[in-house]
Amino acid sequence: MARAFRNRNAERSSRLLFFIAANMLSASCVAVTRSLPTRFSPAPRHLCLLAAASPKPGHNKSFPCPLWSASFSFCLDRRPKSTTSSAAPPPSSMAVASDSLDSNPLIQDFAFPPFDVVEPKHVRPGIRELLRKLENDLEKLEGTVEPTWPRLVEPLEKIVDRLQVVWGIVNHLKSVKDSPELRSAIEEVQPEKVKFQLRLGQSKPIYDAFKAIQNSSSWSTLSDARKRIVEAQIKEAVLNGVALEDEQRKKFNEIEQELEKFSQKFSENVLDATKKFEKLITDKKEIEGLPATALGLAAQTAALKGHENASAENGPWMITLDAPSYIPVMQHAKNRSLREEVYRAYVMRASSGDLDNTPIIGQILKLRLEKANILGYKNYAEVSMAMKMATVDRAAELLEKLRSASWDPAVQDMEDLKTFAGNAGAAEANQLTHWDITFWSERLRESKYDINEEELRPYFSLPKVMDGLFGLAKKLFDINIETADGLAPVWNNDVKFYCVKDSSNNPIAYFYFDPYSRPSEKRGGAWMDEVFARSYVLARDGAPIRLPIAHMVCNQTPPVGDKPSLMTFREVETVFHEFGHALQHMLTKQDEGLVAGIRGIEWDAVELPSQFMENWCYHRNTLMSIAKHYETGEPLPEEVYQRLVAAKTFRAGSLSLRQIRFASVDLELHTKYIPNGPESIFDIDQRVGRMTQVIPVLPEDRFLCSFSHIFAGGYAAGYYSYKWAEVLSADAFSAFEDAGLDSDKAIRETGHRFRETILALGGGKSPLEVFVDFRGREPSPEPLLRHNGLLPVAASA
Repeated sequence: MARAFRNRNAERSSRLLFFIAANMLSASCVAVTRSLPTRFSPAPRHLCLLAAASPKPGHNKSFPCPLWSASFSFCLDRRPKSTTSSAAPPPSSMAVASDSLDSNPLIQDFAFPPFDVVEPKHVRPGIRELLRKLENDLEKLEGTVEPTWPRLVEPLEKIVDRLQVVWGIVNHLKSVKDSPELRSAIEEVQPEKVKFQLRLGQSKPIYDAFKAIQNSSSWSTLSDARKRIVEAQIKEAVLNGVALEDEQRKKFNEIEQELEKFSQKFSENVLDATKKFEKLITDKKEIEGLPATALGLAAQTAALKGHENASAENGPWMITLDAPSYIPVMQHAKNRSLREEVYRAYVMRASSGDLDNTPIIGQILKLRLEKANILGYKNYAEVSMAMKMATVDRAAELLEKLRSASWDPAVQDMEDLKTFAGNAGAAEANQLTHWDITFWSERLRESKYDINEEELRPYFSLPKVMDGLFGLAKKLFDINIETADGLAPVWNNDVKFYCVKDSSNNPIAYFYFDPYSRPSEKRGGAWMDEVFARSYVLARDGAPIRLPIAHMVCNQTPPVGDKPSLMTFREVETVFHEFGHALQHMLTKQDEGLVAGIRGIEWDAVELPSQFMENWCYHRNTLMSIAKHYETGEPLPEEVYQRLVAAKTFRAGSLSLRQIRFASVDLELHTKYIPNGPESIFDIDQRVGRMTQVIPVLPEDRFLCSFSHIFAGGYAAGYYSYKWAEVLSADAFSAFEDAGLDSDKAIRETGHRFRETILALGGGKSPLEVFVDFRGREPSPEPLLRHNGLLPVAASA
């Protein structure tokens, strides 16, 4: 059966790749490509959830951005799963005093999650009581199941959703409000939760009922969405081991438990290693070049660490590996030795001592390969692709075409940098290395385009950016977004809550927004995730439908003193990106909860709306609506806007190669790595690096030890998805270009069509069909080539 899935997958993906890869570039015509800066999870969607290759019951998705920058990933991880422990008490020991359960917020009925009152002490009794109830519901379903929607799908959705919502609360709090007590509580109940997920995913009565629907005479009368649900449930059941015999199933389940444990431990080690690095600086000469915003944040961080009199002017200053601290150092610090120290600390995170992820990576890869073999696949990449649009070969083919296109432009990027640094009198000009690239790239960009990101910050205050973003959403999709603070509990006072309304002023969705970095408790990156999915089955209080709720999480620079959060242009792109994910979840019109919003969409298509929204950051009217000086209200000067657009493809080849390195090493590790074989994981990274990096990867580079996308997230054998979806998103935006970006009428009409297809249909229709419904044809690579400034060059790599 697994083989049949692969054949159907290959047929489906070959059509798309014909347009994406086969025609993208020929061997004699290669062009520069650009990796869009933000993209995550997650997730989420937040572009974040740690899903395995096949989604499991109770698992939501989270989408993070890709790793794009030469020195930092703006949208690092997908949301981590929680650890397991073999020493956890068995389900039979779940007895809990009834009085403690009566007040446990996790098992109460709620319209909005009680984020403000859930504490670590609630996790053990709450999750165990939840699992007890769900086990009873599952037994009842198996005893009464019939191959009909009311007797199979509707009760199944209630079980899946309740686990997803409640576990989602706990896991979300771990991402944004981490503590040792919460970690310990999650670690103890995780095995029981995973055991129930496996029990549900391997239910033979449920599997047989879905097969009966598929083989029934009424199959042809089902809607597209219902057919997709049935087909997905059958696929997932097979990938969850429903067809395995007793011994194989036992081994499979043990592997799943171990993978959960190792994934969470990996994520925790990255977070702890990031927090561990702190460098206190007392001599201002050591941080010469850092802009005022970075100095203010460094002083604020020092004050929080006990240096009460710290100030931006006189220090002391504390440098950390958190994004708002790390990036300015790499971009602006003139002190080369400081850049080297911070860079090495960053790429060596979680690679030594008690936080060493090296053995964990080995175990994860070994277990994934064993899992694939048990299911009848050659490698884990094949398992991953079973639920995606692409195949292993098609993904590799696309990456190689893009690599060939990007190599010569990246070589030229490096030559330009050396020349510029030499003209500036830099002693290191002819020996530029990793901790020099970002610094000198920023100087070259400032010189070439007269753009200084720090000087742009005052024009991008968070309140103005959000107002402009919501104005764009109104124009494109005819929705109104209003503040609804106080309506729903939040986990931090900085979190905002919003209501999305249609043109008749009726609420259609809600979302949370947690914008600022909190390195002591919040993991890095940016992501979107679902809280509730739209569903007719789970409607309450007489309503016809349950409305979707999402959350968006970023890690941008917090307010400093009396100044609002002043954003870099890249942070603006990040917010637009995550909002694109949220829009697909919130504007769905799909009432079948199992395929509503972001649910049920193939992983390599979920980045379409998020990457699509990034394009609007360069649209003149949109940018001018958000780019207003936070003190004077003056708009961004026209000539600065023009320079921003001109700089859009700056160092396109280099940025593209970095993305291709990540995607390629991901595929290599999940197709060719042999546990305890002749090549170590770092040997593979070095080998891939030689083909994808103009400056060779440092021999001591241990970036893999913090590559949370693939080891603590849902992107294992799937990081290529960012490039795959980039073709779709560029072509989708080109529909607006064709209609006329200067015409509000054309934008509204095309936006309505985008909403009614890409955003409305969710996972109820295949991504390729949805795209054709919107665009009127299959995808073309031409818009991506054009947007990224791709030029014919001779490949020499």
